Formats: sequence, C-alpha cells, structure tokens
Amino acid sequence: MAIARAAVMSPQIICADEPTGNLDRHTGKKVWEHILGLNREAGIGMIVVSHNHELLDQMPKIYELKDGTLNLV
Repeated sequence: MAIARAAVMSPQIICADEPTGNLDRHTGKKVWEHILGLNREAGIGMIVVSHNHELLDQMPKIYELKDGTLNLV
C-alpha cells in the first residue's frame, strides 16, 4: 500500500527499505515487478535497501555499504 501511495504522487524518486521483506515469495515477486515497472515505465528513480540479492541483481546499479564505505558493486 505504501508503494501505491507514493506512486500516486508522481515522485521523482521512491526510497524503499526492504520492500518485500515481510511478504511471501509470490506476493514479493509481484510487488517487485511493480516497483521495476515504476522505474522503467514511469521513470521514477529508486533507492532500494535490501538483503535480497535476487531482487537487487535486477537493478541497473548496486551499491554496497560495508564497513562504513559505500561502493559500487
């Protein structure tokens, strides 16, 4: 619901912290596809924080915060 509320406002960027963390795999996949669609089709920028590398691998750029340093992966 939070993603839908954010998208309705036509933002330039959406920040999502573990957007699929509390969802089952099937629902999480649908939510993730919607997030990617907002990025690709609506041109909404995304900052996504997640431990799920399966999802993150679909993003065009991935940064990792490790030992206080942010690095492009």
